[in-house]
Amino acid sequence: MRTKNTDCKAINPELVQKLSSIMPDISELDSLSDFFKVMGDLTRVRLLWALDKNELCVGDLSVLLNMTKSAVSHQLKVLKSAKLVKGIKQGKNVYYSLDDNHISTVFEMALEHLSEE
Repeated sequence: MRTKNTDCKAINPELVQKLSSIMPDISELDSLSDFFKVMGDLTRVRLLWALDKNELCVGDLSVLLNMTKSAVSHQLKVLKSAKLVKGIKQGKNVYYSLDDNHISTVFEMALEHLSEE
């Protein structure tokens, strides 16, 4: 088995064919790549860590991370547009949390992986 975009011939053509038939669409993999790109920023990782621990408002996040409210708000907007966080308005404040348990799971599994020796 050889495709037109490679100069290689498959060593295990049956396996390559099997994987080819179940490989996600390129747009789905592109979205996955974007997901990790958004998470690939130190400031956003710090925000995600804090929100993995507790729901917090912009002011509290600003103090915790020693950042301006404007900088925190900007990064939260990026995280929100990527569906990693959500906000709920309570009075004058918006309280942010991780969008769902999947985000928490991915984040915590990555931390656990990095802490393994």
